[in-house]
Amino acid sequence: MTYYHLDKSRLVNLEYSLYREILRTNRAGSYCSTTIIGCNTRKYHGLLVCPLKQFGDEHYVLLSSLDVSIVQHDQIFNLGIHKYHGSHYDPKGHKYLTGLEVDDIPKRYYRVGGVILSLEMVLAEKEEQLLYKITLEEANSETFIRVRPFLAFRNVQELTFRNMDANIRYQQVERGIALRMYEQFPYLFLQSSKDVEFVHMPDWYLGIEYLKEQNRGYDYQEDLFVPGYFETELKVGESIVFSAGTSPAKTGGLKAKYTREKKKRIPRDSMINNLLNSGQQFLMIKGKEARLTAGYHWYNERRRDTLLALPGLSAYQDDKSIYLNILDHVASEIESFYLEPNTNRMTDIDVPLWFFWTVSECDSDWNFPQLWKKYHTLMQKILEYYKGLKEGCVRMDNSGLLFAKKEGVPYTWMDAMAEGQPVTQRAGYTVELNALWFNALMYFATLTANMGQEEQAAGYFDLAEKVKNAFVATFVKEEGTGLFDVVDGEFKDDSIRPNQIFAAALPFSPLGLEQRKAVVDVVKKELLTPRGLRTLSPQDPKYKGIYEGNQTQRDRALHQGTVFPWLAAFFAEAYLDIHKQGGLTFVKRMLDGFEEELENHCIGTISECFNGNPPHIGKGAASMAWNVAGVLHIIKLIEKYSSL
Repeated sequence: MTYYHLDKSRLVNLEYSLYREILRTNRAGSYCSTTIIGCNTRKYHGLLVCPLKQFGDEHYVLLSSLDVSIVQHDQIFNLGIHKYHGSHYDPKGHKYLTGLEVDDIPKRYYRVGGVILSLEMVLAEKEEQLLYKITLEEANSETFIRVRPFLAFRNVQELTFRNMDANIRYQQVERGIALRMYEQFPYLFLQSSKDVEFVHMPDWYLGIEYLKEQNRGYDYQEDLFVPGYFETELKVGESIVFSAGTSPAKTGGLKAKYTREKKKRIPRDSMINNLLNSGQQFLMIKGKEARLTAGYHWYNERRRDTLLALPGLSAYQDDKSIYLNILDHVASEIESFYLEPNTNRMTDIDVPLWFFWTVSECDSDWNFPQLWKKYHTLMQKILEYYKGLKEGCVRMDNSGLLFAKKEGVPYTWMDAMAEGQPVTQRAGYTVELNALWFNALMYFATLTANMGQEEQAAGYFDLAEKVKNAFVATFVKEEGTGLFDVVDGEFKDDSIRPNQIFAAALPFSPLGLEQRKAVVDVVKKELLTPRGLRTLSPQDPKYKGIYEGNQTQRDRALHQGTVFPWLAAFFAEAYLDIHKQGGLTFVKRMLDGFEEELENHCIGTISECFNGNPPHIGKGAASMAWNVAGVLHIIKLIEKYSSL
């Protein structure tokens, strides 16, 4: 079954096709990404984008694109497409497209007269290698194909231009060539599964433009180097596999390797399989170490994102050991980075408290007996660390609540900055930090009591009760319309934001049932959309419903109404906790909006954020780990409550 198929009418419509991307990654940290028609619209796009050890494991675009041409009767039909100045596209290969299937791998079909050609691509699982398969499906006469590589050899954050330092020479290797444009870079091996002729015609293609970079206010023009082209004849039904990698390939085994790699892929034949496939794309494995990329194309590891994503991404995986390795790594980072006297260096102060939530979620789902015992000592260290903060910019006050305030420092996940200041001013007592604090105290106290250490547990239970009373007195609005977002002295921020949902959704809530209902009701009314929760109510004068413009303009909108999907998982948790099975129909409908999104922005995954205003267009990074995890968590919740 093909879950996602596009016909010619949509593919040739550039207003549609240029705004839909494809992303494939591998465990080595490499990725392959472009639009559904193969026209790169981001500087981050490329067919082989690798982390290079010699450059601190930052990602570099080695192979930007491959232009495939059909040659018949001395006529050349180029299937590629690049954007140049204005609205000029050359060549216009998209006009030959007849269909796109995205099942286990992307497959594009082209028709030129009586010729039908298909293109497929897959990354090797553990190597920096792209396998690009070309198949002549139909033809009525002798047919040749040409493959023209466009090379960049530059950091994903930069652009390249024609220069005299580039090495345009190449070396002949088995069924192909090897070249490296600059010293320190690895060689790029361009090889084929059958004998091909390489025609050396070095040239620079000047002024190629990236539409999305232009829209985001960045530099968007660059020059790409083409060393020449490969040419060979194909018979009807014959396939050829081109390889682009940083190590020489055994060309006789390329077809078999392509088949093996393709079989490893999760079929994208359902919503959940799309999400599971996408969830696997965030995993990186280097030797015995596993890591989680926060998102594509420009994010690396982020501790908060990792902790929020782990339960959802691991939920349907049989092998949890990779995720345990990641959790171990985050645990070691928390101990070495956060638990020290100098709180001035700690800005994301909620991260150690999210660790408790992650452990509790994973402990109930993973097949590791008493996972929590593994981290019991660290969790106690974290709690004692916060308890010991009596003065400074981050401290626990006499009420037991946590307070954080320092000029120019955003201490929470709403950390966008503009002109040196946090866009969302949240200095003081923040609602989610203290909800997490209460949850951590209660979780640890409960575990400790279950270990038979009642006396030690009693101290944490007592502090938790104190925090609970202070939380209610500080954050609950008298009129019963939810919670204040932040409190600092006489200032009580009554902005309707999603941060209050955590107080109703965490395993241990400081709120009573009616208070939790009030939170869920106001969040549902003001913030819930088909793509997640808004970061601010549309009724607020600070609300910005469109996320667009340059960096500063986008940062000013990011947490002022922009929608984040991962927050919807906590809403669903709180909603079902209140309504039980009676809430299933509503939560199931929430999934419809996310399934629709699998056909937009980046196919088969969930974008970083969305406009607060309808139709809630996807924005930011093309694929985000905690968003994919959040939707998987909603599916898991539906299964849980359906079985009650």
